[in-house]
Amino acid sequence: MSRIVVAGHLCVDLTPRLAGDEHIDPGHLFEVGPLSVRLGGSVANTGGDLVDLGLPVDVVAAVGDDDLGELLRRAISGRTGMTPFLRRVPGSRTSYSLVFETPHTDRTFWHHVGSNARFDGTELRDIDDPDLVHVGYPSLLPTLVADGGAPLREMLRQLRARGATTSLDLAVIDRHSPTGSLDWREVLSGSMDQVDLITPSVEDLTSALPELAAPGATEDAGVERLAEQLLDWGAAVAAVTAGPRGVFLRGAGRARLRAAGRGFSDAHAWADAREWVRPYVLERVATTTGAGDAATAGMLYGILTGMSPRRSGSLAMACSAAVVSGRRPTPDVIASIDRDLADLPVRLTGHEKGRG
Repeated sequence: MSRIVVAGHLCVDLTPRLAGDEHIDPGHLFEVGPLSVRLGGSVANTGGDLVDLGLPVDVVAAVGDDDLGELLRRAISGRTGMTPFLRRVPGSRTSYSLVFETPHTDRTFWHHVGSNARFDGTELRDIDDPDLVHVGYPSLLPTLVADGGAPLREMLRQLRARGATTSLDLAVIDRHSPTGSLDWREVLSGSMDQVDLITPSVEDLTSALPELAAPGATEDAGVERLAEQLLDWGAAVAAVTAGPRGVFLRGAGRARLRAAGRGFSDAHAWADAREWVRPYVLERVATTTGAGDAATAGMLYGILTGMSPRRSGSLAMACSAAVVSGRRPTPDVIASIDRDLADLPVRLTGHEKGRG
């Protein structure tokens, strides 16, 4: 079985249940529902979704030497299929998010980057022979994208030199954050030739590259232009999600795909791929938190197991639909969303709890 690593942004998500009429009003008390405390961030979301699909993962991140850091370590260690490789940063506080999600509105995050600010990629040196390494949310990893993204590029270069397939996901950039003032065109264009798969949303890209946020950027042609830009900079495969429009898949030429690393089971099938996969219609929307990370997990699963571009895109949309409807993207849930995906080729067995 392939050795899969999910690395980068990891935090604790604290989500109170809200009725919808709460607001900040000094001196007043509002009654709210119970608090959900769960693993959060790209690493936990995409990694957890891969485990749900049946693929064990190594979890690589930086945490603080505080109670939240210990909570993260215990939570990951206790989950079948996840092996923690967490660097404890002395004197640092663990990252967390306050997630406010009221009925019929989009979510709001209050985020503390914490120990993620110290993640620099050296954490991956302890992993022997990874087949695929997915790195999540570089905009929330300030050290990794310093100096025009030089540490990010070097980390990816070293991974590819070891034969690993590299994957990168982005997050919407807060222009008031420590990384908000960076030249993101420089960061991304300088790294894409070391990225075998990139899975951003339209909002991720247009927040990083506002010059591309022209009218029509969320229409099909605008989304396709964004994907083409990533390939022009050197990426092997771009999967750009566009909310209710679905996901657009674009593959580079055969020469670039041949260099995509050993985690790409059927790279030649992606050569020159150009395809839209539309989302599934849902009767119930429970949450939008983690939907993009779930789509990324579906794409990674498809690439690791040799699925075609269309089938990988369908799995990505099914994983996203599962999370949005309040379920986990397990094989049974995926099959209930689309019977054509009922024969996923890999299952996690009980003895594969961890290697660390």
